[in-house]
Amino acid sequence: QVQLVESGGGLVQAGGSLRLSCAASGSIFGDNVMGWYRQAPGKQRELVASIATGGSTNYLDSVKGRFTISRDNAKNTVYLQMNSLKPEDTAVYYCRMIATGRLYWGQGTQVTVSS
Repeated sequence: QVQLVESGGGLVQAGGSLRLSCAASGSIFGDNVMGWYRQAPGKQRELVASIATGGSTNYLDSVKGRFTISRDNAKNTVYLQMNSLKPEDTAVYYCRMIATGRLYWGQGTQVTVSS
């Protein structure tokens, strides 16, 4: 079993920055992919960014150049540095891990960007 614990959400003004963290614990073996999803009210959950154990990344087009995903494999932790935040980035952000063929989700952390 794997547990994901997110932190770092909050309220920020447009143009500001936040850094999200997600620490994974439990039975983690081999390569995995960690990522951040978000879900705004009335909208579907969408992939924001993902990163594999080897470091390859993938980003949602609307966050490219503003958000950076990184990971510390020794700590099983993934980070999302969010700069130049916009009101449309407001959502609950969820951490997700795919490991040994199984899918795990964190509980979510609220990010609110005021205009």
